[in-house]
Amino acid sequence: MLRSRRLRQTENLRRLRKETHLHIDDFIYPLFIVPGEGIKKEIPSLKDQYHLSVDMLEAEINEITSLGLKYVMLFGLPESKDELGTSGFIENGTIQRAVRKIKEVNPDIVVVTDVCMCEYTSHGHCGILDDCGCVDNDCTLTYLSKIALSHAQTGADIICPSDMMDGRVEAIRKTLDENGFVNTPILSHSSKFASSYYGPFREACDSAPSHGNRKGYQLDFHNGREAIMEGEFDMMEGADILMVKPALAYLDVVKAYRENFNLPIAVYNVSGEYQMLVSAVDSGIVCEDIIYESLIAMKRAGADIIVSYFAKYAAKKIQSGEWI
Repeated sequence: MLRSRRLRQTENLRRLRKETHLHIDDFIYPLFIVPGEGIKKEIPSLKDQYHLSVDMLEAEINEITSLGLKYVMLFGLPESKDELGTSGFIENGTIQRAVRKIKEVNPDIVVVTDVCMCEYTSHGHCGILDDCGCVDNDCTLTYLSKIALSHAQTGADIICPSDMMDGRVEAIRKTLDENGFVNTPILSHSSKFASSYYGPFREACDSAPSHGNRKGYQLDFHNGREAIMEGEFDMMEGADILMVKPALAYLDVVKAYRENFNLPIAVYNVSGEYQMLVSAVDSGIVCEDIIYESLIAMKRAGADIIVSYFAKYAAKKIQSGEWI
């Protein structure tokens, strides 16, 4: 009897009972910035996502603003790479120029900058290599701090380390504070798993490692309890927001973060998740509603913030009233 009454409920009654909702302010939209001029080129592995040169950002930011989006996350490709990733912290680097441009176009856009070394190093790893070809965790902290400081100095609002080196939140927090950026928050990739879902992103950022893999410093996807430990470390070191990455295959970790940490929780709906859904919809295997269902699952699990290539699409749906 109860079940039949539920089936007869109108759409408006169902909306009244909804426990989980998406809002435009939930989303951060990733942007890929490249050297050069006049470049807006679709990324082959990521449908409807583009490599943009700095001079093309004005139109992009104006579109983002018109959709009601307020948050972007920047990833940059350098003009040159070396073993120390020095293009990551030079004054006129790709990201540094992009931050200045965005703030010129719209000072109210909140700019989140990715802090890692994989896109800047000639070897494609997320840190400095020692003589044996392994990542030197402690040496890397100095360079990550340089990148973070350079971003803050050019106007970045939130620093987002994604490298997974031990102690990097503390090192970056100390560097920012010592240089007067005490109010610049850190959004930490607290649980970044060694995942196969990153494939399209690595093509987009030209950041695949030239040898070996990143399993030595990214989290083993078998380990949920270790993810909680990583979140505890980052919180103690001064992180303001904790992120779980990827999202869909790790909703158990998102839920555990929500239950264990009294901080905002973010998820990164990564490139592989995005492209799989897009391809499935395009091929007719599933209907478009699967995108909404997947994003709702992230919120329902406990995410406050969703970094997603679907952000523009979601904003249009929310503005139109289709997603309420």
